[in-house]
Amino acid sequence: MPPSVLVHGPASWNRIVLLDRLPAPVPHTVFADRSWETVGGTSAGKALGLATLGCDTVLATRLGVDDDGERVRYLLDRAGVRLRVTPSAATEKHLNLMTPRGERLSIYLAPPADGEDPADPRGDAALQSVMATADALVLDLSAASRRLLPLARSTGRPLWVDLHDYDGTAVFHQPFLEAADAVFLNADATDDPEALARRCLRFGASFAVCTLGAEGALAVDAAGGAHRVAAAPTEVVDTNGAGDAFFAGVLQAHLAGAGLPEALEAGAAHAALVLRSRHLHPVLDALLDPL
Repeated sequence: MPPSVLVHGPASWNRIVLLDRLPAPVPHTVFADRSWETVGGTSAGKALGLATLGCDTVLATRLGVDDDGERVRYLLDRAGVRLRVTPSAATEKHLNLMTPRGERLSIYLAPPADGEDPADPRGDAALQSVMATADALVLDLSAASRRLLPLARSTGRPLWVDLHDYDGTAVFHQPFLEAADAVFLNADATDDPEALARRCLRFGASFAVCTLGAEGALAVDAAGGAHRVAAAPTEVVDTNGAGDAFFAGVLQAHLAGAGLPEALEAGAAHAALVLRSRHLHPVLDALLDPL
């Protein structure tokens, strides 16, 4: 049987606008190189990657009963992701201004639905039963995921978290860090990624991985060993989703029995595949792009 993973966190409908540079904070006019609409959200990206790598993947997320939500549902379903949807007032929606260098300004057109997360004993019990049978759990940064951390830990299943641009001090991230068996983050908010990765192991995680963009990634394990992987050569079309693809590649390889160095190589290879697509994953190319 394929390994099973439950991913909990955001999915969205996004408009991507590619510019030669991010706009200066003064009134002016700019011309886009191109723009397109697509599925967004860090949890959607991880779920797409895991599903296409052969994992039985469930994505628990919030979507509105609206056109954007229907688009997201349809595309994720066609890509092989099983959905557990909590209805929301509106589907999360972003306008992402991007540059060829991977710089991004994300504008929330419809904000996350974290304010709609009251306690739901029946829904939580149903989700806990899915968690208890998964080979791994992924809880992405959100207020809803934060509330569910004790529930996830109670199942005894391995918990993987992605802290994104964690700087070592952000209070919101702390419960995720303390609950995690595996920690991922990027180097956007640190000048010493290895030292920050080592600090992330203080609460009992087996390893911490810090992605370094075009320089690849580094990992530190609980025994103190450091591991590095170079970015795999590829044609870069769009950088959205590359970090989530790397995460998915590492997790799938880990569940298949790979050691940490081999899992990092698998993550780099999967990220390179996604960088060649303007969507979160190439599986969406045939579903969204005209022939």
